[in-house]
Amino acid sequence: MEGDNSTDTNATTAPRYEELKKMVADMEADFVRFYLHNNKAAGTRVRGAMQELKTFAQTVRTEVQAIKNEGKPAAAGDAD
Repeated sequence: MEGDNSTDTNATTAPRYEELKKMVADMEADFVRFYLHNNKAAGTRVRGAMQELKTFAQTVRTEVQAIKNEGKPAAAGDAD
């Protein structure tokens, strides 16, 4: 096993992970606005984004369980 294998992970090998990273990155500005600048509207957006993240996480959990139980890989976009 070689050291850092982060270059092996990309949108074609782990699309759900890439979606997760994008969702989290998109939240950053509102987190800063809310926690550092006390912008209440940004707090509302943070709460909405966290709800979306929760829904996404449940979708991924269900997808992983189905793949595990079926013993076969899922096609990209099946759960959308």
